[in-house]
Amino acid sequence: MWREIGIALSLMLVIEGIIPFLYPGRWRQLVATLADIDNASLRLMGLGSMIAGLILLYLVN
Repeated sequence: MWREIGIALSLMLVIEGIIPFLYPGRWRQLVATLADIDNASLRLMGLGSMIAGLILLYLVN
């Protein structure tokens, strides 16, 4: 089980690093835009992302 969690975390870090590596200027713009979004909207986006991840995990397994 811990091996799979390590693999998942590693893949997440690789995927998260693709955009800043390929498009650093665009990444800065995105971060600046995110700084202007209110907390409720960010939480809603986070919740949506978690739900999408859980659904994908369910479908894969």
